[in-house]
Amino acid sequence: MSEMLYIQTEKNVEVHSPQICLGDVAKLACNDQKVLDRNRVRRIMIIPGKAQGRYVVSAVDLVRAVAREEKNVDVTHIGEANIIVTYKESPSGGRWKDHMKTAFVCILSFFGAAFSIMTFNTDVDIQTLFPRLYYQLTGTTPQGWTILEAAYSIGIGVGVIFFFNHFGHGKTTKDPSPIEVQMRTYEEDVDKALIAEKNRGGKEKKT
Repeated sequence: MSEMLYIQTEKNVEVHSPQICLGDVAKLACNDQKVLDRNRVRRIMIIPGKAQGRYVVSAVDLVRAVAREEKNVDVTHIGEANIIVTYKESPSGGRWKDHMKTAFVCILSFFGAAFSIMTFNTDVDIQTLFPRLYYQLTGTTPQGWTILEAAYSIGIGVGVIFFFNHFGHGKTTKDPSPIEVQMRTYEEDVDKALIAEKNRGGKEKKT
């Protein structure tokens, strides 16, 4: 009686070794522990020249690699038909590099957002608009700051918090923020482009 080996694949995986085994890109399940251990370390791919990047691996190739060596094992695949394998060398230098990158992005985002707000304020001429609006509402000429400027300043901060759905480590709601949705959409588009390029390259070689 043959054993059943289940291979479950996700769309994206990240590896840090140029020699990629089946267990690195898929989850395996089998009643026979020996079959399971043997196939977890089965090498399916070697990154050419240790070039960091993203590579497309077909689930069919994974099934073939197992079926070629395991004559008494029935392989059942579950999940994505194509896997995007991202190869990166093991990070070195400790966590300080991540902290430096995070600090740089925060500073860049802060000054970029500040410049955008100042540009918008200049375009709509806030310094002239608010005094006129205050005079129309109250009939008096404002002297210095008014409640309009205060509400506008507070509204920008609160609006940014609700838009990005984050305040520190917490989230205002359980829903993903608009920027998270856009990032997921971008990742899906990149994955589709990589898979399409892989399939197109295979067809061109056949012709």
